[in-house]
Amino acid sequence: MKVLIIGAGNMGLTYGQSFVDASVVKREDLYFIDHNQAKAESVARLSAHPLLLEPSEIVSQVELIVLGVKPQDFLRLADDLKPFVQSDQIILSIMAGIQLEVIQERLGVDRVVRAMPNLPAQVGQGMTVFTTSQNVSKLEVFTIQNLLNTTGKTLHTGSEGLIDASTAISGSGPAFVFFFMDAMMQTAREMGFSDSEAQLLVRQTFLGSINLLNRNSLDCEEWIRRVSSRGGTTEAGMQQFASDDMLQKIHAGLEAARQRAIALSKGMG
Repeated sequence: MKVLIIGAGNMGLTYGQSFVDASVVKREDLYFIDHNQAKAESVARLSAHPLLLEPSEIVSQVELIVLGVKPQDFLRLADDLKPFVQSDQIILSIMAGIQLEVIQERLGVDRVVRAMPNLPAQVGQGMTVFTTSQNVSKLEVFTIQNLLNTTGKTLHTGSEGLIDASTAISGSGPAFVFFFMDAMMQTAREMGFSDSEAQLLVRQTFLGSINLLNRNSLDCEEWIRRVSSRGGTTEAGMQQFASDDMLQKIHAGLEAARQRAIALSKGMG
């Protein structure tokens, strides 16, 4: 499969690296377009072809076009891209906020996939939620999912509205996890641990907890019960979290992120 990635930023390069490493796309079948010539060296490590600075005839010669540019740059790009796009090509968008219908209208195509990856894709541990337009066949969905799986795990949904929800949960989620980890590290330092000790304590605690969750069928509530004992330290901490309405604040934060994603989607028409 010949693949063109437009945008050689962090996510565009991550996808290119993952495709090549997993041998699902050959170096000679991978192309990049980016207006920044400084990206040429990074592209040369992945593709057998030099970086293109603007859309050209190569656009019409690939089977899959990955849109990895910033959402605010898409409308200008679409005008330059449209003359080269073919009706039988598949467009895979990893842009936040740009709806399927907008991409279809701006590029004059029917088959569009909209995906929301997250930052851990850079280390092969990403979570990507994706949806497709009606014209994408089951075989094409399978092919796209195999490509996306090279960066971690995927979830295919038939509801485009859930892309906005996934933006809040898995897209923004790593920042929320880092926020809680940082709060724990700060508290550990206040309790007397050095910076390196605080980082070790928190990082290994999160890593170990995730591994426990992944390797067993028990849910989070059951693991909380197993760590807790009546009148013990965990119970004291959990009671404090509950009294400070932490759960409600988490819900509110995630909902605020979802509503912002919806607003951005509406504003990108």
